[in-house]
Amino acid sequence: MPEFNTMELMVIAASRILENGATVGVGTGAPLAASMLAHKMHAPDLVIMFEAGGIAPVLCKMPISVGDSRSYYRSVMASGMCDIMESCQRGMVDYTFLGGAQIDMYGNLNSTVIGDWEKPKARLPGSGGANDFASFCWRILVITPQDARRFVEKVSFITSPGYLDGPGAREKAGLPEESGPHKVITNMAILGYDEETKRMQVESIHHGFTFEDVQKNCGFPLLKAKNIVATPPPTEKELDVLRKEVDPDGYIIRKG
Repeated sequence: MPEFNTMELMVIAASRILENGATVGVGTGAPLAASMLAHKMHAPDLVIMFEAGGIAPVLCKMPISVGDSRSYYRSVMASGMCDIMESCQRGMVDYTFLGGAQIDMYGNLNSTVIGDWEKPKARLPGSGGANDFASFCWRILVITPQDARRFVEKVSFITSPGYLDGPGAREKAGLPEESGPHKVITNMAILGYDEETKRMQVESIHHGFTFEDVQKNCGFPLLKAKNIVATPPPTEKELDVLRKEVDPDGYIIRKG
């Protein structure tokens, strides 16, 4: 087995989820690295869309922000935020990568405040375009460390809606049917969601960890998928492309 670090494993595991011909809305950092890797490895027709307006650019180097000129280089379309959000509302974006300070069992994300709204322990950056992406993209992906302080029973504030309070809640709120949280990729496991209860469940566990390890680092009871598998380790080819073509300067990957 080739040597790899935690961030490399998380990025590679996330990249494998993205299929050829799909559309994905990304920011910068690990989600972009995962999308670029998928494009180079197995999904040459993956359409990468940036919140600021770049659609399907030729990514020779990793942009440092969604507004970086590299996110527009030889793009199919250099549009703007309104066009990207309208594409989400029209149901044209298959995947989005989101994050936050907190996530709960239904995949709701908080990037607004920690604690009481009136007197919070901390104020966070807020939504940006995250609420729009979470509301209208079909499948939400999250890359985050496994930590009981981050995986909480109830988020302090719902910045980006997951399945809200359970089955049928997204539809009642007016959000598209069959849209919502899809996978959470952590340093310990890959988590999905039970179809009936919409609760988070363990589907794949990384080498060196057990279900007990994952549960210990989560603030709510996790469900078990019917068939929990071992996460396939990164291949030499995946690591080579990730290190040499996606992030040769080590902005993201080698910090993991």
